Amino acid sequence: MIILKSDIEIETMRAAGQIVAVALAEMAESIVPGKTTTADLDRLADEILARHEAIPSFKGYRGYPSATCLSINEEVVHGIPGVRVLEEGDIVGIDLGAVVDGYHGDSAITLPVGEVSREAQRLIRDTRGALFAGIRMARVGNRLGDVSHAIQVYAESRGYSVVRDLVGHGIGREMHEEPQVPNFGKAGRGPDLEEGMTLAIEPMLNAGRSQIETLADGWTIVTKDRRLSAHFEHTVAIRKDGPDILTLRPGETMP
Repeated sequence: MIILKSDIEIETMRAAGQIVAVALAEMAESIVPGKTTTADLDRLADEILARHEAIPSFKGYRGYPSATCLSINEEVVHGIPGVRVLEEGDIVGIDLGAVVDGYHGDSAITLPVGEVSREAQRLIRDTRGALFAGIRMARVGNRLGDVSHAIQVYAESRGYSVVRDLVGHGIGREMHEEPQVPNFGKAGRGPDLEEGMTLAIEPMLNAGRSQIETLADGWTIVTKDRRLSAHFEHTVAIRKDGPDILTLRPGETMP
């Protein structure tokens, strides 16, 4: 069942989303190539959420051990923080969720670590572009397939494959609610988009093939061909005057 949110509920989700946005911005600023570990970033996220009296969405979810998912290079999502040092030329996906007064906000970015290859630069730029292509279709009167189709067309027209085994989702009191939000599909299909729906839209694009696999830790998902992958996500409320992005970072605007 799709749960529509009231204005008050959406504003509570915005409060959670803005804490996530601030944390992502601070984490991005903290990265020093050759020095910062993924555990350092996770500790910083914990500290920022605690400072704002927010609860990490991910920690303890189905046994997940950390506040963040930190995925490097060929890692698509769900990388577990640890001793790995972020090196010059890496790209790192940071996925973070927070709970405020019982409501979740969820967002992800992929960042270059120092100077990265042109391929990596393009992948990051175009994955973010795919996210906003989907968000622009998240309007009353459209259907969920319009969001999915826009992401797919944007990505594939630029030479990327879309991860098909992982999807976005509804979000609210639960981190994962109905409906699922695939990053591929046909326009004009799926549920009608209604005012008060709240969605976590999150394209995952691969430089190579779409196939993925899970590593032995049971969490980290990587590209099967070990080519680069990138991930961007925003929590979005559907309002009568258009999509309302609840997790915009300081200074970020819709392109």
